[in-house]
Amino acid sequence: MNFKIHIENAWDLTLEFITSLIVVTLVMFCIWFLSFGILAPVTLAGYSQSLLRMMREGRDPSIRDLFSEFTLFLPLIGFSILVILAIVIGFIFVVLPGFLIAFLVTFACLYMLPLMTDRRLPLPEAVKTSYAMGVDSGLGVHLVTVVIYLGILAIGSSFFVGALFTQPLATLFMLSVYNEKIK
Repeated sequence: MNFKIHIENAWDLTLEFITSLIVVTLVMFCIWFLSFGILAPVTLAGYSQSLLRMMREGRDPSIRDLFSEFTLFLPLIGFSILVILAIVIGFIFVVLPGFLIAFLVTFACLYMLPLMTDRRLPLPEAVKTSYAMGVDSGLGVHLVTVVIYLGILAIGSSFFVGALFTQPLATLFMLSVYNEKIK
């Protein structure tokens, strides 16, 4: 897998649609904050689908796209609660297990949201397929993909304004890899 192509593709799309991406990302973050994170999983699903359509169809993402996947609310909120509980329990046991659980969930579920919105897979099938997509192409390749994805997010998370740029960049990178894997 040529990671340079995926990073360049994500960068070019981010620059091409920068205004609408910043607006949609800012609104998504505000929704997360105002809903105390309850709407985060479902709006992230809508966000991912919006960016996937942007990649494939060349259309601008819009704020209404954030609310396009509300049929996934219950499965995603349930999954999120389980993951958060596992991470919190991991942090209770000397911090490192919490980070390990968070990394392993990201590793196994990197393509879960696109599979649920694009392929309309139910949650358990999306998790299994996401994990299979990752390890089938080689453990090392998937590990590098996850590290790049998390690295981009970590850089932006260090300050709020940065997250407005790196959230779409990281999501577009992941979706570019996803598109290659499903072909």
